[in-house]
Amino acid sequence: MAWNRKQVRAGLAVTAAVTVALGVGIGAAGASGRQHWWGGGEKQPAPTSSPTSEVGSSPATQAPDAPPSVPATTAPPSPSATPSPTTSTSASPSAKPTVAPTASTRAATPTATSSPSATRTRTTAAATWTPPPGNARFDYQIGRPYPPASGVRVVSRDMEASPAPGLYNICYVNAFQAQPGAESWWKNNHPELLLRDARGNLVVDEGWNELMFDFSTAAKRTALTRIVGGWIDQCARKGFKAIEPDNLDSYLRSKGLLTHSQAVAYATSLASYAHGKGLAVAQKNLAELTTAEARRIGFDFAVAEECATWNECDAYTRTYGDRVIVIEYTRSSFDKACRSHGSTLSVVLRDLNVTAPGSGSYVSKAC
Repeated sequence: MAWNRKQVRAGLAVTAAVTVALGVGIGAAGASGRQHWWGGGEKQPAPTSSPTSEVGSSPATQAPDAPPSVPATTAPPSPSATPSPTTSTSASPSAKPTVAPTASTRAATPTATSSPSATRTRTTAAATWTPPPGNARFDYQIGRPYPPASGVRVVSRDMEASPAPGLYNICYVNAFQAQPGAESWWKNNHPELLLRDARGNLVVDEGWNELMFDFSTAAKRTALTRIVGGWIDQCARKGFKAIEPDNLDSYLRSKGLLTHSQAVAYATSLASYAHGKGLAVAQKNLAELTTAEARRIGFDFAVAEECATWNECDAYTRTYGDRVIVIEYTRSSFDKACRSHGSTLSVVLRDLNVTAPGSGSYVSKAC
């Protein structure tokens, strides 16, 4: 979730407290709510497997290695399926189909649909995937999951949750930054994958108080894809139909250390891996991404936070047509989105902390 990304860049108030130290742990996220999405900082089970993926390689033609499990005392607090990574680059797994193949067939390295009206179901030699239906009622449940309201057809939930039965489920994955509570694991096991400035200091996304990943080289992108690939495996095993890899725009907060092209290359690696597991892939925010780049990466649809607030919704519809999910966090912006795009897109109003019914701050409305 990146509801306050542009507010931070614009210099508006940020509620998260930031604690930055040289080479030492960083505290949990502040009161803006992200810490609520990941089990309150509880330690999760140790990782058990490790996928592999090269940028631009085909998951359908690759096979994973399986390094030993990481002891529970060193496992990252978030996702239970996080693998014990190695530096091996033997390639990524073939995957079982999750939907019936159609006549529309993709090459080994997936690309996005050529137009918003293109055939929805896509295939590789080993996997098929289908984006969510356009303009279908949506519920954003990346906080605590709860039974969806009548009429909801598409749900996004955190990867630690189970899919909502009978619906199209999107799996939320923080793919470009470290989750609060996982800092020690990353520092102890993969300090080379954490972004540092010229003085060796860890670079922090101050809006969420999260360490930033370093995806500046092909080797680092491969290593990160191996780790995030374990989380993607977990989403696929649970029965999710798509992933929502968050913080694609993290390079904008990297103090110039990461670039747009590096983010595109890393996103391409993640999309290729997810497609090999039979999962569609969402572009999460970053209206600056061009249609050509989205196609090159392989994005299938978009999840756009506050696109009405920032007058960006058309930037997404130009690429994905009606396959855009809009989330607004203020009533005025929600009403604006409903007026401009409510007849063609999935538009929801949620509270900033994406809480569940029963919470005093819970809000959930659809056009």
